[in-house]
Amino acid sequence: MRSFNLAITAYAGLSAAWMPTRDEPLLNNSKYPHQAPVMPSEDQNETTRWLPSKLPIRGVNLGSQFIVEPWMANDEWNSMGCGGTASEFDCVSKIGQAQANKVWATHWNTWTTKDDISKMQSYGLNAIRIPVGYWIREDLVYSNSEHFPQGGLHYLEQICGWASDAGFYIIIDLHGAPGAQVAGNADTGQNAPSPGFYVDYQYDRAYKFLEWMANIIHTNTNYRNVGMLEVLNEPIQGGNSQTDSMRQTYYPTAWARIRAAEAALNISPNNRLHIQMMNTKWGSGDPHQYLTDDFFAAYDDHRYLKWSDDNGINDPGTGQTPAAYLKESCHDDRGGNWPTIVGEFSLSVADNLEWNNPAFAPPDAHVGWYRQWFAAQILAYERQDGWLFWSWKADWIGGKNDWRWSYEAAVTAGAIPQNLNNAVNSDPCAGI
Repeated sequence: MRSFNLAITAYAGLSAAWMPTRDEPLLNNSKYPHQAPVMPSEDQNETTRWLPSKLPIRGVNLGSQFIVEPWMANDEWNSMGCGGTASEFDCVSKIGQAQANKVWATHWNTWTTKDDISKMQSYGLNAIRIPVGYWIREDLVYSNSEHFPQGGLHYLEQICGWASDAGFYIIIDLHGAPGAQVAGNADTGQNAPSPGFYVDYQYDRAYKFLEWMANIIHTNTNYRNVGMLEVLNEPIQGGNSQTDSMRQTYYPTAWARIRAAEAALNISPNNRLHIQMMNTKWGSGDPHQYLTDDFFAAYDDHRYLKWSDDNGINDPGTGQTPAAYLKESCHDDRGGNWPTIVGEFSLSVADNLEWNNPAFAPPDAHVGWYRQWFAAQILAYERQDGWLFWSWKADWIGGKNDWRWSYEAAVTAGAIPQNLNNAVNSDPCAGI
């Protein structure tokens, strides 16, 4: 943060993940009645890469599964012996490699379980997004200067296998880049003083990770429902030499390296992975600008009204009201780069409101309003290609059980319905 019936054949035909043409809408409901077609394959013995049969994308992120973010997993972090440290890098440095490998193995095996996947399925979800760090490919780590837990790949394979068995669409996201793509943020796996990613030798490590991941996805049946590979989560923003380098060099080369890895496996065009980048709305420029090929491109939009200044939603005096948040979501247009999935959003409001403003807090006293706001948000995001909530699970944020960041806990609280059709059909924006 700041996740059917399937014919399986070996290797080139292991997985199938379709995305629509511009003339064929992705959404498949009463507003968007078009049925997703089966795209022809060059080899009739192969399946085409697929999206869920029940569209749009409705899913969750597995936040803190493979990159623990202490702010959202405080009890877990402390139980691992990481209290007082800012990131995975810092904790491994503190407790040592052997102990880190031991406590992370327990974490990986318990934070997201097969029962979690079954519960997601029972709630009508059809997709997961899995944030990972480059260090899950362990030979990319500089052993004399970088410190990360080891052994995560087995658990990634395990989760992808469970999710594939359950019919989920899976997005794997390079959430933590070599050198860190932003400063001071545990979601990169390290508390870097400055973003060190935007140089050629770090790009090269990311390319090696991406082509390796693409190879695994196409050759291991547990990954058969992985249809999308995101090349970089939440890069730095603004117009500057680093974002220019990312768009001019990193994006086109990452694209080419993934496609070359697929070509080496004789993957036909309709079986290729969708390659995802943050969209223009993220604020790092147009990711499409320097691409010479956009076949099976996809885009990621992160929409946290908590940190938005759109339309004065958080302006003191005029914004920061339940009505302002609802109005913004009801009229929200996340269009632009196509196709876009809103890959992260939550029910959290601005920091100064979340526990101190009686119109929003305590959240248990305003479950009805949060239920309406959730419905308004997903309706807006389903005007694109769907959404993935951040996150499935969280524990004790700031010493409180804040279900506004946990889909599982929000369902228990009643802010998210078990049957998503109840949200879709609730008409949350009537008169707004």
